Amino acid sequence: MVDDLTRLANGVVWPGFLGSTVPSWLERELGDGLAGVVYFAQNLLGDTAALSARIHEIAPGALIGIDEEGGSVTRLETTTGSTVPGAEQLGFVDDEAATRATGAEIGRRCAAIGADVVLGPVADVNTDPRNPVIGTRSFSGDTDVVSRHTAAEVIGIQSTGLAACAKHYPGHGDTHVDSHHDLPRIELTPAQIEADHLPPFRAAAEAGVQSIMTAHIVVPAWGEEPATLNPRVLGMLRDAGFDGVIVTDALDMAAIRETVGLGGGAVRALAAGADLLCIGNPTNPGPAMLPDQDERDFHAVRDAIVAALRSGELSRERVEEAAGRVVRMSAAVTARSAAEPAEFDAASVVRRAVTVVGDLQPLDDVPTTVIDVRRRSSLAVDSAAGHVAQTLAAGGEIVRLDAEQAQESDVVAAERQASAGRTVVLADRLDGQSPQRALVERLVAAGTGTTVVDVGFGPAVVDGAPIVQVRGANLIGAQVARQALIGQ
Repeated sequence: MVDDLTRLANGVVWPGFLGSTVPSWLERELGDGLAGVVYFAQNLLGDTAALSARIHEIAPGALIGIDEEGGSVTRLETTTGSTVPGAEQLGFVDDEAATRATGAEIGRRCAAIGADVVLGPVADVNTDPRNPVIGTRSFSGDTDVVSRHTAAEVIGIQSTGLAACAKHYPGHGDTHVDSHHDLPRIELTPAQIEADHLPPFRAAAEAGVQSIMTAHIVVPAWGEEPATLNPRVLGMLRDAGFDGVIVTDALDMAAIRETVGLGGGAVRALAAGADLLCIGNPTNPGPAMLPDQDERDFHAVRDAIVAALRSGELSRERVEEAAGRVVRMSAAVTARSAAEPAEFDAASVVRRAVTVVGDLQPLDDVPTTVIDVRRRSSLAVDSAAGHVAQTLAAGGEIVRLDAEQAQESDVVAAERQASAGRTVVLADRLDGQSPQRALVERLVAAGTGTTVVDVGFGPAVVDGAPIVQVRGANLIGAQVARQALIGQ
């Protein structure tokens, strides 16, 4: 038996783990009061429903979370790409009923594998076109659109009996730095943030969202601590009336791990007012991952909390308050009753979101050469994005060309392929400052009948070429885009 401080600390820790069965360390900690686990793609390779049943058998109150947003971010369909609309597709269509239905479908799919908490929707207002981590995960760059659709998706998800988690407070939409790799700064005034970025979180709270996730971003006007560790920022959320669970974004992200460390971040997040500490995906270190990375990361967090409780650095009352909120959310999802599932036609929604700019001359329905100039996948989007290019190519050749690092010889070779005619160029950032735009313009100029497929955020125009705007890198969006390319 563990002592009471260890059990208390366990009640606010939410780790990831390696594999698709319950490792021995996790079984032990679940038995000693661990709050639950978060699933990532690498956990879902076996019988996930059986895995969830085993976790709930060990600890009936354990919360199983999953980072399933639909669109560009999917864990359930990581090998194929998502078959539900993404956020920007829904925001562009601007049909709140469709967004509620999408949320309900996501909730239904997550409930089917035994999950309890959906880490979505994204409530960020994407106001910076350079944003490397949000983009099409956002409903819009318009605050009103994001607010209305955040609330609609919360209602849809929670109609299935699961808890939703709106993210990333106080708003990750005005960054051009990925907090997985660095610590972003938001150079906006408090008034700008209040007007443009906080309303979607208020809308989520008013819709009854059970949890809200923090952002690892610094707002200098509110201090030099990232929001996750900043009592002033998290206090604003409480002052606004939210009494649900405040969940940290993953503590293993560089914005925390490489500044104050996993353990230091955990203690400071709790002291700042967070309730549930998401540790993150233990596969994120890639080749540097150790065989016991999951257990190491867990102990770095849990043991730091216990030490802080024993030293008095962290008050027992604060951790008890946090654990109490987690228990209340667990009780709510354990007693859940879901609404009857409704018919959901994802393709009809996505067809309304995919638009064509310019004079598109249909391609023959034969294998097509695709030149893929998109950015590399981020850690947030851990599903391989190759399904989009494969769907568009329909068996044709796929040329991968990194717009930021490509050698001139590779660009010239791609120009020759474009000049052969009827080529598709696949891009995801075509704003005026992007290296992708310059590369796409070269390829368009070299080819006859080149078509651009844009799966990035916001509208874009490239002189001399028709553009199919998909507004998300999901499988169903790529399927609809392919139909548009061949005139269907």
